[in-house]
Amino acid sequence: MHDPLPLPDKLFFKIGEVSKLTGVEPYVLRYWEEEFDSIKPQKSSSQQRLYRRRDVETILQIIRLLYEEKYTIAGAKAKLKEMQSGSSSDRGSKLGVLEETLKEARQDIASVLAWLEEPRR
Repeated sequence: MHDPLPLPDKLFFKIGEVSKLTGVEPYVLRYWEEEFDSIKPQKSSSQQRLYRRRDVETILQIIRLLYEEKYTIAGAKAKLKEMQSGSSSDRGSKLGVLEETLKEARQDIASVLAWLEEPRR
């Protein structure tokens, strides 16, 4: 297994491309599709697997968990689930901060508009 290559700026990748990019054999990728719910390549009209960028990023995470951090498949599944649920809670807290910032911006704009409408002496 070699170090993963940087991902090209594409939306979809064929299984051979994913194999070259990640250093993981196609049969292993097909096995991981069965084991990890988050890898769901689409099929083209010719039944060729088309992995989305998100799938390839997930595969890179799985590689790190299995080969670098020495997780088992079951452990990697659990860790991946934990990481994905953690990212959604991070997203929720970021949305809360964004909503608060927008609320403050609206108040500031309302204050400026009120100031502009005041009669000048």
